[in-house]
Amino acid sequence: MKKAEQTRADRLYALFEEYRNSYAAEWERLDKCERLYRGDHWSDVPVGDQNEPRPATPVIQSTVESVRADLMDGLPEAVVTADAPENEGVAEALTCLLAENHRRGRFEREYASLLHDLLVGGYMVMETGYDESENNGLGAAFIRHADAHNVLFDPLCPDIQDGRAVFKLAPYPAEWFRSRYPKQFGDMAADPVLVVPKRDAYLGRGSAEEMLLLECWEREYDPETRVFRVHMTKLAGGVVLEDSRAHKPEGYFAHGRYPFVVTPLFTRKGTALGYGFPDLFETQQRYSDKLDQIVLKNALMASHNKLLVTGASGFDPDDLRDWSREVHRGDSLGGVTWFPTPPLPAYVASFAKAIREGIKEESGATDFSRGETYGGVTAASAIAALQEASGKRTRMVARVAHGAFEEAVRQEIEVEREFCAFPRAVKLQDGRLSYFTGEQMYALSGLNNRLPIEFAVTVKAQRENRFTLAAHNETVIGLVRLGMVTPDVGLELMMFEGKRQALDMMKRQERGS
Repeated sequence: MKKAEQTRADRLYALFEEYRNSYAAEWERLDKCERLYRGDHWSDVPVGDQNEPRPATPVIQSTVESVRADLMDGLPEAVVTADAPENEGVAEALTCLLAENHRRGRFEREYASLLHDLLVGGYMVMETGYDESENNGLGAAFIRHADAHNVLFDPLCPDIQDGRAVFKLAPYPAEWFRSRYPKQFGDMAADPVLVVPKRDAYLGRGSAEEMLLLECWEREYDPETRVFRVHMTKLAGGVVLEDSRAHKPEGYFAHGRYPFVVTPLFTRKGTALGYGFPDLFETQQRYSDKLDQIVLKNALMASHNKLLVTGASGFDPDDLRDWSREVHRGDSLGGVTWFPTPPLPAYVASFAKAIREGIKEESGATDFSRGETYGGVTAASAIAALQEASGKRTRMVARVAHGAFEEAVRQEIEVEREFCAFPRAVKLQDGRLSYFTGEQMYALSGLNNRLPIEFAVTVKAQRENRFTLAAHNETVIGLVRLGMVTPDVGLELMMFEGKRQALDMMKRQERGS
């Protein structure tokens, strides 16, 4: 290995060690949040008697999944508009292209993982880039979920774009490196820096069987051109495997930004990371489960009432324990008495229930937001109104998630502009087929200069929950009945599965008649 590469590897490993030490407490917090989400928190509490019950009512898990279900109903979809009317055709094609990218990349699955990280761990990380193997080798930009455990940002900067570097890590078996990097494999070795006994799940074992692959992204400012360049170096086993400076010195991406978008749920000052629901409601979860433990322990004690027998009673204790016998012989019943377990006050059980209700109320996952109604409320419009009134917290989280998606889409557009060199077939909304390339995202100015077209990105919910859809369709049907709109316009306004097929069939009938 060249001396310059070895120097770079040593510098980056030293920087990674600094990041790793700063993230030690953060990894512990993420592990604790995951355990609270699963209801596995009794292992954190020292218990003298291992036989005591350890109940765990999954209030946090239920709350998180309720909020996540509401957010999944608002799966984001990007709508692109151009800066000038003559570029609207390109914007429409780009909108359909992005939708195709997200469909091929199964963004719905990625979004579910992102929301889990956001609600449980307190922040989610979107990664953008270009996959040359997608679309039958033509390539496609992507937005993916990056595990919050495996991405390290500069602990000194609240804005990741100002950080010295971003590390993304993943353990792979040694054979994986042998097959992909045969030239460098002979110089690779287990790095003792990576051996962290309590972090094996995220940092690998640093052994001969498994090594850690590091992606180190660095953002550098060029004062002469006044632009940023982002470079990526891959390292493993103490050596440099790849360096984007060798084949693309102008920067890995033309947009010059780290290809990550980090979004906190509840912000923490001085850092880009955040707090999740388990951080806020940990105490309530533990107290409610502790009260359940007390109730269960009291019930177990009540089911095994003690029998007190004095020596003067003349009864044999073993003889009294035999419930199959009908006659017992002794001298005095005054020496035999039961020692019952006194019942707990009624407020103990009600207090545990009140704590759980408090978690749901404070998190926004109320009964109305879950779709549970009382008092004969059955109309879809009424249920939707109640959900809208009770879902303020969920809507706030949705705006945060959609804002992050918009930022990631902007990076995705710039990646398509840079890398989409071959024509891609794109089906437009009216069914026409268009061929799209990154070159179409440039236009000539009045001075005959080739300038990039500016696009505006708006985010809309790809689908709504069934109560919102039913309320919307009820409104449209009411407008049709009043004669304010015609039935064909009403069909266009309604939202339901198979709407596109219904519209096509209606148009074919009109042409046939």
